[in-house]
Amino acid sequence: MQESGDDDEPGSGGSPRRRIRDLLVDTTPLKHSPAFARLWFGTSVSQIGAQVTIVAVGLHIYELTQSTLAVSFVALWALGPMILSGFVGGALADRYDRRTVALVTACVAWVSIATMTTIAFLGVEATWPYYALAAVNAASATILGTARGAIQPRLLPVQLLPAAAALAGITMGVAITLGPAIAGVLVAAVGFAWTYLLDAVLFIGAFVGILGLPSMRPEGGRSAPGLASVLESLRFLRRAPNVRATFIFDLIAMTLGQPRVVFPAVGALLIGGGAVTVGLLTAAFAIGALLSSLVSGPLGQVRRQGRAVTLAIAVYGACIALFGLVLLVSRLIGATGSADRTIVPALVLAGIALAGAGAADNISAVFRTTILQAAAPDDVRGRMQGIFYVVVAGGPRVGDLIAGALATLIALWAPALLGGLVIVVLMLVALRVARGFQRYDALRPTP
Repeated sequence: MQESGDDDEPGSGGSPRRRIRDLLVDTTPLKHSPAFARLWFGTSVSQIGAQVTIVAVGLHIYELTQSTLAVSFVALWALGPMILSGFVGGALADRYDRRTVALVTACVAWVSIATMTTIAFLGVEATWPYYALAAVNAASATILGTARGAIQPRLLPVQLLPAAAALAGITMGVAITLGPAIAGVLVAAVGFAWTYLLDAVLFIGAFVGILGLPSMRPEGGRSAPGLASVLESLRFLRRAPNVRATFIFDLIAMTLGQPRVVFPAVGALLIGGGAVTVGLLTAAFAIGALLSSLVSGPLGQVRRQGRAVTLAIAVYGACIALFGLVLLVSRLIGATGSADRTIVPALVLAGIALAGAGAADNISAVFRTTILQAAAPDDVRGRMQGIFYVVVAGGPRVGDLIAGALATLIALWAPALLGGLVIVVLMLVALRVARGFQRYDALRPTP
């Protein structure tokens, strides 16, 4: 007689406990590799502080200028250095010990945060130092992320990469849930300087994760950093349609569906609630990402990962458009708030839309990351990760500029509503046109 428990009867579909366990995030990568576990934990801690600073800088610039366009200029200052550092960082990661590359750039990132904290305590009101330091921090974070992304496939077997990507989704979900909320509360309670200081303290987690790694020199032929190395990576990308598609599709989503620069104005002029609303809207996106990661167990069984990316981005666009629709309806019916008065129904609906967008974006990220790490050979993996981080970090900054311009020229609702609808249309077209990417098979990964 079979005892009750985790054992399954034939044809039963599994016991309730087994089905729930299969639904939840797979933590096997943490058990398989202690080095990966330390890296994941350290990154998780430091990313909370990074999100605190991202939100705090936007709020700080808005307080100094009262301009949404000025907030979007944070992206403009950072964009060039980030693009350059993505290519340079990738070349460095394919030439030198990736642990060393990560450690050096982590030091640069920490110094930029510490300097921003210092000038905030000194009461500096000129905006350019904050723009410049945010750019340095973004550039060094890009190189750091490039090195970490190239390290991860060396710590885990290929079948655990989707689970590792889902764990990364938890990292970002927790960070973007807690970080903006903490930033909103701290800015309102103790000011910008103490808020920046928290990031400087939490960044210690990044050092813990990196120092726990083994030496990680790239495999195969190592090209010297320089223009030739960058050109070689671009030639590889031209021959790698599946890897290339992950970059293009993410650029579409991030440049056309990135409404975060309107959050300060939405909190001040439309939904109301000020800095607290900014934190809640940003956190709503992350809550969706976090929840989708917590129930990401079935994602490891998906074979048509290219099609999954396409559908997830289409859902993302629909949710972003819904957020814009909430703002438009609030404006049309005259339900506007202020820094001291919040329109709660609008805030709830906007939060639900952004949570859906966060969940869809995270699912897309799980599959895009897996395709890149499984399909790219180790000798170009650093450079592919560099391009990946240029897209992931640079795309939203271009999106910030587009959103800031549309919000200034048309209205606060325009960037989300118009951009989201365009994303949906483009993904529906991609389902029919990008047939090779739709057929990508996780069991036979090809670049």
